[in-house]
Amino acid sequence: MKFMICGSMHFAKEMLEVQRILEELGHQVNIPCDTHECVENPNLNMDIEHCMMTNIDKSCFQKVVDSEAILVLNYPKNDIDGYVGGATLMEIGLARYFDKKIFLLHDLPSEDELRYALEIKLVRPIILQGDIRKINLYVEGV
Repeated sequence: MKFMICGSMHFAKEMLEVQRILEELGHQVNIPCDTHECVENPNLNMDIEHCMMTNIDKSCFQKVVDSEAILVLNYPKNDIDGYVGGATLMEIGLARYFDKKIFLLHDLPSEDELRYALEIKLVRPIILQGDIRKINLYVEGV
């Protein structure tokens, strides 16, 4: 299956590790085009000039459209377990619109902790309970 890994670029290093695991499991994997750069410079994802120059949003949207599923890496961030940021929320919405499978690595926080957690729950994501390898239980032909 062809996946797009989504999540905060704060987790760029983890994206590369998850990409490796998914490829070992026999999947094709897309990651944001600036992942390697964000590993080297963790503040790059907050640089508006970089984001506009690379058209990172449109690039990631296209990778969502070109994939069969997305995997959201929702690790703890900003004192929120299961954090999902605004850009990732948009990618989730796009995946839902195009009928892609949507996987979340961890459970979502409550609506009190993340005000749009309800909207994410409405897309019926498959929660992997922190175990990436469980993904093959939900994927046909692997």
